[in-house]
Amino acid sequence: MLKSIARHGPRIVLLLLLAAAFLAQPKDTRGQSAATKPVKYDDHQNMMDQLGIKTLRSGKNGNNPTGKGFDEATADDWMPTMPDVLTMKDGTKVTTASQWPARRAEILEDFEREVYGRIPAGAPAVTWEVTRTTPGNSGGIATVSKTLVGHVDNSAFPQITVNIQASFTVPANATGPAPILIEFGGGGGFSAGFGGARRGGPAPAGPPPWTQQALNHGWGYGYLNPGSIQADSGAGMSLRQGIIGLTNKGEPRKPDDWGALRAWQWGVSRLIDYFQANPDSKVDAAKVGVEGVSRYGKAAIVAEAFEPRVAVAFVASSGEGGVKLHRHDFGEAVENLTGGEYYWMAGNFIKYGAAAAAFGPRNASDLPVDSHELIALCAPRPCFISYGIESAGDPKWVDAHGSFMAEVLAGPVYKLLGKKDLGTPGDFLHDPMPPVNQLIGGELAWRQHSGGHSATPNFPAFFEWVGNYIKAPALPATQPVQ
Repeated sequence: MLKSIARHGPRIVLLLLLAAAFLAQPKDTRGQSAATKPVKYDDHQNMMDQLGIKTLRSGKNGNNPTGKGFDEATADDWMPTMPDVLTMKDGTKVTTASQWPARRAEILEDFEREVYGRIPAGAPAVTWEVTRTTPGNSGGIATVSKTLVGHVDNSAFPQITVNIQASFTVPANATGPAPILIEFGGGGGFSAGFGGARRGGPAPAGPPPWTQQALNHGWGYGYLNPGSIQADSGAGMSLRQGIIGLTNKGEPRKPDDWGALRAWQWGVSRLIDYFQANPDSKVDAAKVGVEGVSRYGKAAIVAEAFEPRVAVAFVASSGEGGVKLHRHDFGEAVENLTGGEYYWMAGNFIKYGAAAAAFGPRNASDLPVDSHELIALCAPRPCFISYGIESAGDPKWVDAHGSFMAEVLAGPVYKLLGKKDLGTPGDFLHDPMPPVNQLIGGELAWRQHSGGHSATPNFPAFFEWVGNYIKAPALPATQPVQ
């Protein structure tokens, strides 16, 4: 036996060492290989680690509108740091329209790097398929509706598939291609049938559905499903899926990579590609508008700001991350996004909610841009900004006043380019908001309706207003026009 132990001793020692290592494992991982161990991925923490952020400040509580952070008396403390939309980074004042493209490029770069993120070079192509064509009639107007699927080229990373869902309806017998208003989310052939039609019961009193209003004015209407492009989530592996995950081949974002709002804008751009390539769609590709409420209101302003082919935006109750001034410290704040819906934005945006970080603390006053400059990126194209009122359900949280201030600050760019601003004196800190239900402005317009967190009450005003700037072809004389 002694000879046997001597002969096999090294092997016995090795077996004993392996057994000890096995027994030292935590009980819940014994017998599991690295490939089968459960993985819990925290994308938000990953980005904080990349940026060197230790802790974030807490955001405001939207359920306590009487508490701290809803006081106009202290909301303007950061206004001295407000960037001037018409001053170049080297201090040169922009006084002529010919200087604006250079200043616009500076603003665009800051928004891409620090706020909304960059669309990667070489983003994949999209091949559109018409999956259904349906003739119809709406309010006496003959229509044709199409449901589309945009197949995103995933040959570079087949593990992720992205199929963009969209639909649109146009007047079938218009005398020319129609302008079209695309709504983020909502109905469409991919949801509850074409047009987000009213479901059951008698027709409600008041104006017809916005879709009918569009047709009555010679416009088409459509829907784009944002979730089919990029999930409205940062949980788990969400940002390593969708179009963002596809372009990153399943890896985490870098700090200046695009967030969901830019991804949704990218989807609009690809839909415009379809209209340009398919004149038989009967859509005028030079007259594509976008509309959305709340987070989709943010998407609407981002779409017009970044995509020059968007002809008009109808931006409803967009709040923080939309047209609300970051530096107006009232209601929803930067910190609510850096610790909450951070995935709408570039990773770099999280820096501005940092309480402790390798680069020190930062807040909204450290941002190189503010939301008035986002609106200014839309100039000279028409832009209609909409809110409701608190008593009807549009909460203090969305900060209608801070959004009105941003629009006043954007006005000088519209005037520089020969367009009409809101027509107020131009003092963003003191210009009074107009009465509810009064539309003011020209290409840059504002209307606060008497409803809640919705665009619906402003559609009649929108279609009347937009007709001053975007003309629709005539409908046949036998069809109703209003």
